[in-house]
Amino acid sequence: MTHALALALLLAASPAPAAAPDADGPLTLEQAVATALAHQPQLQSARAQTRAAKARAAEGNAALLPQVGLTAGASRGGSPDPLGPGSSTSNSFSLGLRASQTLFDTGAWYGASSGRSAAAAQAETERATRLSVVLAVRTAWFQAAAARDLVAVAKETLANREAHLAQVKGFVEVGTRPEIDLAQARADRANAVVQLIGAENGFATAHAQLNQAMGVAASTDYPLAAAEPAPLPGEEGSIDALLAEALANRPDVAARARLRDAQVATLQSTRSTFLPAVAAGGTVGEAGPAVDETRRSWSAGLTLTWSLLSGGGGAARVSEAQATLDALDADDEAFRQAIRLQLEQARLAVRSARASVEASAEVVVNTRDLLRLAEARYQAGLGNAIELSDAQVAVTNAAAQEVQARFTLATARAQLAEALGRS
Repeated sequence: MTHALALALLLAASPAPAAAPDADGPLTLEQAVATALAHQPQLQSARAQTRAAKARAAEGNAALLPQVGLTAGASRGGSPDPLGPGSSTSNSFSLGLRASQTLFDTGAWYGASSGRSAAAAQAETERATRLSVVLAVRTAWFQAAAARDLVAVAKETLANREAHLAQVKGFVEVGTRPEIDLAQARADRANAVVQLIGAENGFATAHAQLNQAMGVAASTDYPLAAAEPAPLPGEEGSIDALLAEALANRPDVAARARLRDAQVATLQSTRSTFLPAVAAGGTVGEAGPAVDETRRSWSAGLTLTWSLLSGGGGAARVSEAQATLDALDADDEAFRQAIRLQLEQARLAVRSARASVEASAEVVVNTRDLLRLAEARYQAGLGNAIELSDAQVAVTNAAAQEVQARFTLATARAQLAEALGRS
């Protein structure tokens, strides 16, 4: 199966599918996110829980709506005959329609309101799960892209080591360099091969982790698009501005608010048990000894239900509901402080990573100059193999450090976006 066909199948159920690449086209970050939104089991589970919560809310609301039922019956019975040794028997047939409507029941009304608020909270929790899934797949994609670039660094290092090995071998053959230089060059090349193997293994592992983050079980034999993460709008904003945005946009904040609404409704519903409930009902039907010998009957009336004494159970339930509400309110301030700390850490991580990118780019330039000078000194007979090897190691480390810094910045920005509630 070609890469394009496999990716098209992965994106088929996406609510907003990205365009599939060519057969040899790379997987973009946007396509990876779209695949995760369509196939990630965590998100599918959250969606199912939202549907279940909405169904429970509908169940709670059903008690406030008209209730209609149909009854039918047929029976045969007998009793001893006082005028003889036998007994008399009779048949009975009935068919009726029963209807009722709650007129006043604040407990049921607040209970239905609590269910609706709980369903709204679960919908926000689903949105929070979506943000977590997006962050996970972005992080995995950045890690895979970094692993790919580290493979490129390892391949470049191996190519340089092989070129140095050929160069040193020529010098040794003509007697201008000692054989220890050749041994050093061979050891350096072997180390470069080991580093390349490790980098390729890391790339394969990162690919498998990306598949897991996307929620698919597929081949990892596909390329990734070039990674040039853009700056996050507002990443240099003040902490107060970021906190205001987070409190307005984050789904977990909205979910907590909806859960508080549900608890308030639960408290009101519990208090309402001290009030009466009134319902209207009526029946209409036919009954008689035979199907063609029935008589019509009907009834209508009001039913009042009022619990006057419950042994203190009602008061205890009210106290429990109030305590639960107080606990939710007490946790709100701690929750706000936790969000502020998360934003501070995410903002500082972006700032630190951005500075690391700038510094590591300068280190790469300097180490490449150092390697160029070391190669020139070695060719002129002024340097030694250790100096040349150290210069190459410095270039490799600097290049790997730059790769890590770039993708650390991309990951930090993704974490800040998730902390702000941005999708």
